[in-house]
Amino acid sequence: MTDAARPNALGAPRSAFFPSIQGLRGLAALTVVFAHLYAMPMLAGFLPPLPGWLYKVFDTGGHGVELFFMISGFLIPASLVRHGRVLTFMYDRCLRILPVFIALHLVVFTLGPIAGYKFFKGIDAGTYVELFLVNLFFLPDALGLPIAQQNAWTLSYEWAFYIWFAAMFVAYRAPSRWSMLGLGLVALAAVGYRPNSAFFGIGVVFGLLSFRFPVKGGLGLLVAIASFALMFGLMEYVSVWLALIPGFVLFAVVLTPESGFAEFLSARALQFVGKISYSMYLVHPFVLYPLQIVGRKFAEAGMNLWLLWGGFVVLGLALILIASTLSYEIFEVRLRGAIDRFLGKRWDVEQTEVQQRA
Repeated sequence: MTDAARPNALGAPRSAFFPSIQGLRGLAALTVVFAHLYAMPMLAGFLPPLPGWLYKVFDTGGHGVELFFMISGFLIPASLVRHGRVLTFMYDRCLRILPVFIALHLVVFTLGPIAGYKFFKGIDAGTYVELFLVNLFFLPDALGLPIAQQNAWTLSYEWAFYIWFAAMFVAYRAPSRWSMLGLGLVALAAVGYRPNSAFFGIGVVFGLLSFRFPVKGGLGLLVAIASFALMFGLMEYVSVWLALIPGFVLFAVVLTPESGFAEFLSARALQFVGKISYSMYLVHPFVLYPLQIVGRKFAEAGMNLWLLWGGFVVLGLALILIASTLSYEIFEVRLRGAIDRFLGKRWDVEQTEVQQRA
């Protein structure tokens, strides 16, 4: 999401800009990318032998998604309050999420069967249509059906959080508090069913409170690195619930401007990666998939595995950066802006007609 403080076509203000949050987005996306730079060669059979501890480090990389959950928990409630209306809030969320997702969704369901993507093996026309619609509306996890875009499972969590908080926003304004109690029980049930969704709660807490962790400079950097490693390690090997503690400390340090970690996250490179992080998160498997196929064939032909993996990593990172930047510019900026202008004009016309009829 771009965080410029200008209004959109519906007149709703954009969210405030947090450099450290932007950098954390970039770091979260990179951890997922690095996890796949390890996992995809391993699955394809061209990952060279690595020290045991390094396997364990790479295995934790996918937990960058919990960083995204904390960021959403922090920013989304404030965004809804600023918008003041559920309709304009959901409109903004659709503009944020759908252009890139739908473009890639169409790529999967048109080119996937041609490319031999295993997702489509052995399905008939009816199942194809069912999976197309279920994945389009972010329902595979809820319905126990396969996910076409493997990384898109997190978007189901995001939409569930958007809808839940929007319902809470409406319930808060209602005379009765029973609906809020009911929604609170729904949240507890959701966290019990999917414990990693509790990381949304960390962001919500920091959005409601002004608490910050009083660490500055190098000490803040050390505390953040330790919390980061502990959170990822506990998530993967011990307990999601225990991982919430270092996750809380990590986010507190991120929001402390004087901490060395906040300064690190504000570096120009991480700011750029944070800007394109949503595109990077969704696009990078599409970039790496052809390289994975080629790598498998070269490995079967007897090529050196270290050379193969090194080429996969270097070329993969370069292509990911290019593809993510293009996706951001085309879909998140240009297409999103065009849709916003088109729907904004229609909205203005409809509102004028309503006022004239009144």
